[in-house]
Amino acid sequence: MLVGGLLRFFLALYLGLHVFWAVALFAMRYVNPPTTGVQIQRRVESWFSRTRFGRGPYRKRQRFVPLAKISLDLQHAVISSEDGNYYRHHGIDWQQVQKVAAESTERGKITRGASTITQQLVKNLFFTLHRNPIRKGFEYTLAPMADLILGKKRELELYLNVVEWGPGVWGAEAAAQYHYHTSAAKLDRDQAARLAACLPSPRRYRPSFMNDFSASIEERMSQVGW
Repeated sequence: MLVGGLLRFFLALYLGLHVFWAVALFAMRYVNPPTTGVQIQRRVESWFSRTRFGRGPYRKRQRFVPLAKISLDLQHAVISSEDGNYYRHHGIDWQQVQKVAAESTERGKITRGASTITQQLVKNLFFTLHRNPIRKGFEYTLAPMADLILGKKRELELYLNVVEWGPGVWGAEAAAQYHYHTSAAKLDRDQAARLAACLPSPRRYRPSFMNDFSASIEERMSQVGW
């Protein structure tokens, strides 16, 4: 009886969370989120330690802009860097998952991630950056839901507006201002590729140092006609 009761409780919790997230995603089709799970994480972390770059209190820099006001070069650079099959999958890139699984089996360790932009958006919105197999499991069920509810254009718009691009720097507009003293709409191809190259570790990497990776991103963009 005890085991059955626990199973019913966790099933109800699982379903309840997904109902909550579905409602939140429907709302985000039209309303920009005031904060995210990762932003809350960074705020709490700042209470206990200074950010790695700069001194003084944590300062959040963010300004939501529509996708039309974000450079196409940046949109293409981020897709080329983070999720080359973005427009060909429905939240999970199973082709990449199988490829990474095969590589990891061959080498005896996990070689790299296979998260899509949709999965990264879900993680940013609802979770934290702490590695957790439970969170990863939720990503695999939430990403297809997000893809269906939001659609590709809104997903990309949200991702480019909430992703971290430096200490307290959130989204493309703040990143363009912080790193290049310009707007997201005016970023050129080189600047866009360098910003995209920083996404794997945005508080450690700096655009000016990302020569090799940004060149690789530009090459990927050229290969698909961007």
